[in-house]
Amino acid sequence: MQIGVNGSSLKISGNHAEQALSGKLLSELYDLLKRGYPIYSGDVEYAIRILRADHNVDLKDIFLDTVYVSAHKRIISPKSLNQKAYIDAIRTHDIVFGIGPAGTGKTYLAMAMALAALMKNQVTRMVLCRPAVEAGEKLGFLPGDLAEKVNPYLRPLYDALHDMVDFDRARRMLERGTIEVAPLAFMRGRTLNDSFIILDEAQNTTSEQMKMFLTRLGYGSKAVITGDITQIDLPSGKLSGLKEARTVLANTEGIRFIYFNERDVVRHRLVQAIITAYESFNEGTATTDSGD
Repeated sequence: MQIGVNGSSLKISGNHAEQALSGKLLSELYDLLKRGYPIYSGDVEYAIRILRADHNVDLKDIFLDTVYVSAHKRIISPKSLNQKAYIDAIRTHDIVFGIGPAGTGKTYLAMAMALAALMKNQVTRMVLCRPAVEAGEKLGFLPGDLAEKVNPYLRPLYDALHDMVDFDRARRMLERGTIEVAPLAFMRGRTLNDSFIILDEAQNTTSEQMKMFLTRLGYGSKAVITGDITQIDLPSGKLSGLKEARTVLANTEGIRFIYFNERDVVRHRLVQAIITAYESFNEGTATTDSGD
């Protein structure tokens, strides 16, 4: 396919399918620009992925669905069909599971939705938690008291928070308890009303921890559980609470599962290639093992 410029006109040459896709892509991107949406190079790639997956999609319905505007005036919105389905599910369901590989926006979009709900006074508190599971380094060997030991596990949540809210405002909200960041173990025995609760890295919960977390939900609250079942750090033979929940809660009314894949990756383009390469390698290994 080739695109040529003739004055103020564009000429697209190629097969019929390529011409149709390119024409729709350029037309809809131009429409987004006219509506004031700032298009970056990454947005073009995301738009191509979306239209290749579903040629009938209107890009405006996805890119202009603003979830939150960060402290740096950056618009946070979905960049794929699954991301759009994810935020729509969070709006309409009290418990949503986002399952898929790294870089697909599972936790980031959930945090943006939580902040938006907080700013609109739809909830009074935002709770972010993670299981403190070692990935090769034992907690006991880390220096400091308990709070200092678990802080490295919570660092990614703080990073995402400070990307959306300026540092001083985030600090004030953390000091007041409007935003709470804590290890999953700190949730035991609590009932969380009027809260937006996010459990990150849920693949590293045990069956008991997952049940404990899900039963913390109080009146007027939402919970979003995110994880990647291909990166489980639990001891060998220990069942992941996230994997079990997929089976136990699959048909439970009011709970929605959204599954992401490599086409939803919104990090560096190599992240998508890495995920695809590992999936192909693992599939090949499984085939070889089954043939022995």
